[in-house]
Amino acid sequence: MLEFRTQGFNSYAVKYSPFFDSRIAVASAANFGLVGNGRLYILGLTPKGIVAEKWFDTQDSLYDLSWSESHENQCVVATGDGSIKLFDINLNEFPIQSWQEHKREVFAVHWNLVAKDTFCSSSWDGTVKIVSLPLSLTMEERERILKRRKQWSPTRADSLLTIPTHSCTYSAAFSPHSPSILSSVSSDSHLRIFDLRTPSSASNHLTASIPLHTSPPSSRSNFHASPAIPPSEALTHDWNKYRAPIVAAAGVDRLIRVFDIRSPAAGPVAVLPGHDYAVRRVAWSPHLSDVLLSASYDMTCRVWTDGSALGADGAGGDLRQQQGPGPESIQIGMQGQGVPLAFGGGRELGRMGRHSEFVMGVDWCLFGAEGWCASCGWDERLLVWDVRAVMGQ
Repeated sequence: MLEFRTQGFNSYAVKYSPFFDSRIAVASAANFGLVGNGRLYILGLTPKGIVAEKWFDTQDSLYDLSWSESHENQCVVATGDGSIKLFDINLNEFPIQSWQEHKREVFAVHWNLVAKDTFCSSSWDGTVKIVSLPLSLTMEERERILKRRKQWSPTRADSLLTIPTHSCTYSAAFSPHSPSILSSVSSDSHLRIFDLRTPSSASNHLTASIPLHTSPPSSRSNFHASPAIPPSEALTHDWNKYRAPIVAAAGVDRLIRVFDIRSPAAGPVAVLPGHDYAVRRVAWSPHLSDVLLSASYDMTCRVWTDGSALGADGAGGDLRQQQGPGPESIQIGMQGQGVPLAFGGGRELGRMGRHSEFVMGVDWCLFGAEGWCASCGWDERLLVWDVRAVMGQ
């Protein structure tokens, strides 16, 4: 396990470079993000450990970041003053572009993996901003949307498209399988799916609004649906990299839920309990279709399988050779009642508990062996570790 100390700054997000296996970026904030400056760290993995190649200071806290998918030296950050800033690590001190579009803190930015000239952001002001129009749109569709909306791109000084969610939006992300589909989760406990190819006049491109707190129908399993599960703030979500309609979401209620957006009214296809406090970040593995990683306020990172790739003997790839307790053994009390909330055959595979404060960010390395990842938190520490080393713990 490798460690780097972000002295004086509490980390909020970590991302591996999509171009280099030895480069990591960390978004951080002084004073736990409540007041003060922010700092973007560009870190390198070397034979002598983790070294700071460069850092950029900002006037307000940084809450998230995303590497450019079209330029290996650029990344965009989300700030507490409502702005989005684009940095080039070959330059010094200042961002190469800044957009002042949101009215509240920006809590998420995400670069489109398909249309690589596009990114989105979400904010506490209840809006999602789209960086540039998806490449799959025809010229007529692009012109029609441009006439009705504002939208930004990395080469523009203002935004183009604004999508209202009417709720504090903690996370927004494009689908890795389509340039025109994106999603968000908000404080109203809903996962929203937007398709920019649809007309905006009726519902602002909204195609599905899925309540996260809905229990799986009891007819699908022995899961005991309970109306006592209240709505709670959704803090994070992520698209599966191999199964296009699968999205994982989590938040304050400590549960990770996996949804199939083809059946928005059917409830989750898997529910993964185990965390003791709110889940701050989830990330699907870029190597295995059923494995995801989570970070929580309980100061642990945990690796899970949603059960979709497990055979009768519970065996799968390298990350699944050692299993945690089965879902049938996990009970969580809801309003004084023991309700078995695990569903779908998924289970915890292992956990890492080396952080001493809230864990705010996790990310997988795209290169090399399938288990390397990075995590960061309010303990001013970045940890780079191998998921395979914590299997069964």
